Amino acid sequence: MVRKRVPDWLNSSLWSTTPADDGLHRYSPSPTTTTTTSSATVSEPTLQPPATVPPPAAASKPQSTPTSPKLEIRDPVNKNSNNNSGGNDQNGDSSGVSPDDISRQAQLLAELSKKVINMWELRRIASQGIPDGAGIRSTVWKLLLGYLPPDRSQWSSELAKKRSQYRHFKEELLMNPSEITRRLEKSVGCDNDESKPEGRGLLSRSQITHGEHPLSLGKSSVWNQFFQDSEIIEQIDRDVMRTHPDMHFFSGDSQLAKFNQDAMRNILIVFAKLNPGIRYVQGMNEILAPLFYVFKNDPDVEMALQANAEADTFFCFVELLSGFRDHFCQQLDNSNVGIRSTITRLSQLLKEHDEELWRHLEVTTKVNPQFYAFRWITLLLTQEFNFADSLHIWDTLLSDPEGPLETLLRVCCAMLILIRRRLLAGDFTSNLKLLQHYPSANISHLLYVANKLRTQAIG
Repeated sequence: MVRKRVPDWLNSSLWSTTPADDGLHRYSPSPTTTTTTSSATVSEPTLQPPATVPPPAAASKPQSTPTSPKLEIRDPVNKNSNNNSGGNDQNGDSSGVSPDDISRQAQLLAELSKKVINMWELRRIASQGIPDGAGIRSTVWKLLLGYLPPDRSQWSSELAKKRSQYRHFKEELLMNPSEITRRLEKSVGCDNDESKPEGRGLLSRSQITHGEHPLSLGKSSVWNQFFQDSEIIEQIDRDVMRTHPDMHFFSGDSQLAKFNQDAMRNILIVFAKLNPGIRYVQGMNEILAPLFYVFKNDPDVEMALQANAEADTFFCFVELLSGFRDHFCQQLDNSNVGIRSTITRLSQLLKEHDEELWRHLEVTTKVNPQFYAFRWITLLLTQEFNFADSLHIWDTLLSDPEGPLETLLRVCCAMLILIRRRLLAGDFTSNLKLLQHYPSANISHLLYVANKLRTQAIG
């Protein structure tokens, strides 16, 4: 599997700093900016993310203004709204940034500042792409996925409730059976006479239930379930370690990478145990990665805390996967909701909009769409483009009020149409290679073409 090269700004040495600093350092305003946190002072001469777009009002002010409604978005629960901005991610260099991006960022900030957010308007703006510079993608994605309600006054209570629920999941599902036995031992020990040495630390055989014995084969045995889960956990470990090996955020020996790998591992294990019908399927780690990356890099320190980012990512991952869960269920592969049915829909969509290309691919050269579209659809295009472009595509996918699948199919169809000349000139071998290693593309133009397919279908 070949991935496109990751942009240099995603591989800055700043990703090797401590997790608490990571979100604060992401948006350096200029090549000479020095960012100071409670733990370190970091001078970064090269980091300059593409599409860093400052809002017009903030660009002329070196300091955050507490009364500015735009700055309320620094913290979705309306705490410490201005404590961490320091002008860092609001004053990026706007050279080379289009006026449309600047305008779109201002519109998003204004919409997010409202007491009750107009979701239709938010989806309309976000579908065109969310500029990186304001650090608002995290909040917008949580709204688009239904994790945060439109009413801002409910955000604090909803976040507290969900994060508490996730902590409970972890305590219940990630506990080693030996810890369960140890707690039972402690509980029984408290009932014994502490003055008797034989009452401390040891359980009699009669006090160990069948389900708590490591050699138990009973279906209800916690040890038996633990051993059954071990194979899936080993697969999760392998996949997490392989996630974006060219990005310091996910890979390497740094403390940051290890913390992030642990968080992703926890999320995938909890998901697998709560969804026994699907459990874990290889590739889920690639869908999880963009969500965790965005939430962990929220410029607000509280939102970017490891525990909070992990909990928020879990629930958004569940919500996102709910629209694609049938694609991961092998028993449904041949049903009308399975992955093969979805691939057939893509084929029909191409035939509808470009029958000449469809006929050349599927009739003349016999390039079965399953050879390339299976990965495109199941992994939501995370492997076809570089990471920054994938985030831009996801802005559009998540903005669809009917769910991301319909937009995803249109984007896939647009990908075929954009390289139609090369495909029409190619044979089976060259076309298959081209589609399995999709060439670099202008993402904004790709999304424009996908949107044109939608309007043509409506018309």
